[in-house]
Amino acid sequence: MKKQVMLSFAERVYRVVAKIPKGSVMTYGGVAKRAGFPGAARAVGTVMKENPDPKRVPCHRVVRSDGRVGEYAFGGKTKKIARLKAEGVSVTATGRILKRA
Repeated sequence: MKKQVMLSFAERVYRVVAKIPKGSVMTYGGVAKRAGFPGAARAVGTVMKENPDPKRVPCHRVVRSDGRVGEYAFGGKTKKIARLKAEGVSVTATGRILKRA
């Protein structure tokens, strides 16, 4: 019989975020729901703030449900906007996502 491994909330969130393709975004609420914790959007934000490996877990691809990019622990909102734009996501200078690439 296969042994079942219980993942922590953070591990489940990191797995979801690691699968967001380049040039795409997902809301904090969408990540929470896909990780199995609907309603835990704010907790996802906390986990993203503590992300130990932003290259493996591209937390800049997680955005607010109101269309704004939100915060970014690795250089602030300006850096998050630049990273998203570099991947082809249409973002205004004020941080509003216009459309996905």
